[in-house]
Amino acid sequence: MQQFIAYTIIGLTIGAIYALASSGLVLTYVTSGVFNIAHGAIGMISAFVYWQIRFDWGVSAPLALLIVLGVFCPLLGMFIERFVLRDLGAANEVTRLTVTVALMAGLIGAAAWIWPPDARSAFRGFFEGNVITVLGVNIGMNKIIALVSAVIVAVLLRYLLFNTRLGVQMRAVVDDRDLAELNGARPNQISSASWAMGSVLAGYAGILLAAEVQLNIIPLTLLVINAYAAAILGRLKSLLYTFVGAMVLGLLEAYLLWTSGSSWFPKSFFGFNTGGLRQAAPTIFLFICLLALPQAKLRAGMVRVAQRSREPKWSTSVLGSVVLIVGVIALTALLTRANTIFLAQCLLFALAVLSLVPLTGYSGLVSLAPLTFAGLGAVFMAKLPGNGSVLTLVAAVAIVALIGAVVALPALRLEGIYLALATGAFALLVSTLIFNQQKVFPNGSLDVPRLRFFGVDFQQPREKVIMLSVVFAAVSLMLVAIRRSGLGRQMVAMKDSPLAGAMLGMNLLKVKTVAFALSAAIASLAGALDAGKVPPDRYSLDSSLPILLLAIVGGISSIGGAFFGGVMLGTNTVMATAIPSLANIAKVTPGFIGMTLGRNVNGVSAQIGDGFRPMVEHRPSVIVAIVGPVVFWTLTTVDIVSNWQFFGLLFMWALGTIGLLPAILGGTSEMRRVLVPLTIAGLIAGFVSTTVDLPTGGRMLCLIVAATVVVQAARRKMEPNAPAAPVHSPDFAGLTTPFSARELQEVDDAIGVVP
Repeated sequence: MQQFIAYTIIGLTIGAIYALASSGLVLTYVTSGVFNIAHGAIGMISAFVYWQIRFDWGVSAPLALLIVLGVFCPLLGMFIERFVLRDLGAANEVTRLTVTVALMAGLIGAAAWIWPPDARSAFRGFFEGNVITVLGVNIGMNKIIALVSAVIVAVLLRYLLFNTRLGVQMRAVVDDRDLAELNGARPNQISSASWAMGSVLAGYAGILLAAEVQLNIIPLTLLVINAYAAAILGRLKSLLYTFVGAMVLGLLEAYLLWTSGSSWFPKSFFGFNTGGLRQAAPTIFLFICLLALPQAKLRAGMVRVAQRSREPKWSTSVLGSVVLIVGVIALTALLTRANTIFLAQCLLFALAVLSLVPLTGYSGLVSLAPLTFAGLGAVFMAKLPGNGSVLTLVAAVAIVALIGAVVALPALRLEGIYLALATGAFALLVSTLIFNQQKVFPNGSLDVPRLRFFGVDFQQPREKVIMLSVVFAAVSLMLVAIRRSGLGRQMVAMKDSPLAGAMLGMNLLKVKTVAFALSAAIASLAGALDAGKVPPDRYSLDSSLPILLLAIVGGISSIGGAFFGGVMLGTNTVMATAIPSLANIAKVTPGFIGMTLGRNVNGVSAQIGDGFRPMVEHRPSVIVAIVGPVVFWTLTTVDIVSNWQFFGLLFMWALGTIGLLPAILGGTSEMRRVLVPLTIAGLIAGFVSTTVDLPTGGRMLCLIVAATVVVQAARRKMEPNAPAAPVHSPDFAGLTTPFSARELQEVDDAIGVVP
């Protein structure tokens, strides 16, 4: 009986911490309409800041708590609302959710950079060592404080939202921002206040939780994610049900901890260790809560659409595939073995990013588990008979595609944030119950065999890279065919308006299932082709976040955007490995790049394509751009220039093609005045980087600065001037900005208007 009481008290205190975290999450969602995936990361970074002030600098606990909860957390919340989230009004729910994922990844990287593991000491809770005896059970003061705080916070938040003017304004702003503003509310200030309060609650929960799990970045962040289950039980609205759900979750985890140590509890099941069942309990609870939600209703109404999804052309797609394969063949002839291996990693990342194109880009569905399906592909490739044969690869891809369809079926009742959380819960379940099994990853790694095709086992790095380029090109052309087919048009229609699609007789369940299965199959292909010894953490949830981020940053609706995002992710990893001084910067780069989505919801590839379309349409520039690299490659193969000089010449030629040729051969006088001097400056910087004896980091910096200056100048000056904004905004869905001159011309051409 005493053990039961002890574990009940432990469960209540754990539930109290979850209640604090989930209350802050509900507060920000109810008052701003944004589900903050980074809520746990805010609590994690706040715990680190408290440790820095309290234990490293020696400040007293009350003063340190006041600084963190009274200054740091409110300022962090207001900063996030003002500079990260405020510009997302025209973005859809996928982009808004992804920005908070980017914030989570950025905070995780920042914590790993500022507080390396060897610089952290023990984290002690409040009144460490002081206990209170209740029914013969000693309870630490940290747990008592957590329990009392949770009750007080729940009561105060209930009173704030329903009995104060500020709370009523907070809820009114979410229901109808414009109407609330007409009645005297100030939406921006109210949203800032709600995010400040939500960050304070997240920070307080993180500090209390750090006393239980210490300063471990990923466990501290993901353990607070367990509070999402409590928030979902309350439907992200009810603070009472959220509090009850947190307590139930805490008790469930404590009782599983008690029973897992009992002699009657099975230690294994069909050869799988059951030790991870307790860690997976909150995730299972979250999954059950999500499945218990009523089916999402199809909603009608005027929706502003800022994202574009152009139908790809066969000519452009085939040309791009040929250029990719030929370019890889030519490039790998010059690269060292180590650099060729890095290029293979870039292509594998690009293939993983490509898996999100049909799911998120075409269909508008969010998945936080792309690398989970990649990991399953690697597992089946290693465990199925055949030792890497093509039949083994086909079987592995087919099995994972079936798993993706089966997993999607219960989740297809959901949409938006609920669907994203369901896929995240699936990723955590697989990581905890499968990837952490000694039977699956013996000795902490999985030996994935190399693909064998017609006697070729792709053992050499160059053979592997060429094979990956061919696979990427083939999958890309398959996606182009799907996008141009009836199925692709149904996917895009479902993304634009599920209600309209259902009214026209579209089977939404079928389209969603196909999208999930196709995405899982492509992701599994990336994992199955990742030959060698791979650790299980390569396929964890936190590793999937940069995949989603850079996919959307690159342009999730296009093949080029997926390739751009994968190359960015691979380059980021390569730079961190090749240049150790940039390793810390590489940790935060994906997250902080993803935070810029509010200013460019269509992705980098769409922005580049729009900015440089005049250059592409200028035939002399295209011819010169193609001839240059061929000449440089020929000079390198006959040992007239070195490999580094080849890349320097190629870089400078790209700058000249982008900046100088269109301005000289077909540009206006204004373009020449701006582009010519800037491009010359970029060429000089590129020349310095290739001729002056600089460290590798200095050369990379010169190249990056030169490229940034020239590309930004060229993009701005080569875009046609937009017409003046009308006095009144157009009352049409999807027209959030005036048409540009090029868009008006495209409309005229499409309907046959002759000026």
